[in-house]
Amino acid sequence: MAETVQGGWTVLHIRGELDLLTSPAVRQAVHDAVAAGRHDVVLDFSEVLFCDSSGVGVLIASRRLMRSCGGRLRLILPARGAEEGSHVNRVLAALGVRRLFEVYPDWDAAVDERSRPLSA
Repeated sequence: MAETVQGGWTVLHIRGELDLLTSPAVRQAVHDAVAAGRHDVVLDFSEVLFCDSSGVGVLIASRRLMRSCGGRLRLILPARGAEEGSHVNRVLAALGVRRLFEVYPDWDAAVDERSRPLSA
């Protein structure tokens, strides 16, 4: 996982799988950003090939954390996703939680205050 800062946004780039083994690192990265006073976070899932229930749990917990501190959480879930998978998008939609998140197609849109999220 890599982290970049663009404008006032902390962008966490997640790659590969978001599962029981990798979810704790994502959770910790979000907590570290908030602890450092960075309350606007983008989670970039454009290179995620697989997401299980622990990954969804991290997303929901991250949303709750950001709301509790007055922050904002945005997700990058491109329509075709990693290797056409768009796996995270499909998982969130199947579980009925996709509508809880502000989703953007790419980096530029996610950090642009004028851009609107994709519809659920």
